[in-house]
Amino acid sequence: MAQPNLGKPQPSSHTWVEPIVVIGIMIASCYINRQRRKPADRGQGLFNRPNLDLEDEPNGSNIYDEQELLFFSVAESSWPTSHGRKSRLCCGFKLDTVNTSQFATHWHSRVLEKFPFLVEMFYWALNFSCYAAAKAVGETFFANGDVWQMAEKHGIAVLWFEQDGPFKFLFPFREVDVQHFFMSEHQGMLTLLNRTYSLVHIPATVGFLGWYYYSAPTHSHFAAVRRMMTLTNILSFVIFTFWPCMPPRLLPKEYGFFDTVRREDAQSVWASGKFFNQLAAFPSLHFGYAFCVGATLIFHSGVFRRQPGPRGKQWSRVRQGVFVFLGVLYPAFVLTIIVATANHYWLDALAAAVVVALAWKCNRVLLGFLPLEDLFLWCIRLKKPFPTTGSRL
Repeated sequence: MAQPNLGKPQPSSHTWVEPIVVIGIMIASCYINRQRRKPADRGQGLFNRPNLDLEDEPNGSNIYDEQELLFFSVAESSWPTSHGRKSRLCCGFKLDTVNTSQFATHWHSRVLEKFPFLVEMFYWALNFSCYAAAKAVGETFFANGDVWQMAEKHGIAVLWFEQDGPFKFLFPFREVDVQHFFMSEHQGMLTLLNRTYSLVHIPATVGFLGWYYYSAPTHSHFAAVRRMMTLTNILSFVIFTFWPCMPPRLLPKEYGFFDTVRREDAQSVWASGKFFNQLAAFPSLHFGYAFCVGATLIFHSGVFRRQPGPRGKQWSRVRQGVFVFLGVLYPAFVLTIIVATANHYWLDALAAAVVVALAWKCNRVLLGFLPLEDLFLWCIRLKKPFPTTGSRL
């Protein structure tokens, strides 16, 4: 049987180009989001209060209301004006935690004050650590069983649910038919999907975080989105650990799928090595990230906003339409990529959307870890920098 046309793989240079692109985006994000105010000007205004932690801002629907900004100016009086202890709310209880403002003159505090986006890079390093830990826990949990066989059964069960289950009307097109459509009639498009598969995951997500850190009207907007993506990761890691699922490309050949991405040097440098989990198809983090980005773009457009944005500004209909279009197009494009390349099922994307919605609803649960963060900062003698998000407004 002749090998079908799977499209062209990525060039060999991709293995070193992609890390350079990611590092370049991080450096650019740190520079663009740097603190531009002079030291004498810091400590003035809402976003530079000496003891105000903007991570605690509420993320309700009235976040654009000027009364809310006034609330933070008044609420400042409840914070210590010296280097006393801070008050935190954790699980409904009020806790007194250490105040690290006395370390503001330390050299690493000054570096972070100048480049506060470095904090976000640290948070995502923690995310990667959670991913690696989840993979290790999963391997330990199924050490006495055949995890590969179990993941294959789960993948086949997903196909049955889509094609023969009670909700099969939600999945009118089979994944194998979508892939064969591109292989037989649109090889050029399949080449684009192959080469874009890895680029839309890490580089595009990092680029989005850098852009939204700069563009969000307040840091609470950005922090809420970041917590949503972090909680999406955590929930997904739990599912990966206890319900491994084989992607379509790894199923037996009789199911008709082909691995169009991982040929020669086609895979992402981040999707290889001992920390990469090949049995983490359900839910799809590719689509989960894309859904987070798309939902944020639509929210950022302001089409569902009853009140004008900060300072009473209202975007034009054309600009709003562009953001809504991109907010719909990007997740749809990523969905096409992951299905056409046989890396995910339709159900993986649907599950990812549900996980993202749950993560958004519960994202403030991560604020319960702020006391631990305070303790960690105290141990390394570091003062958390104030974000530059929103200062341009």
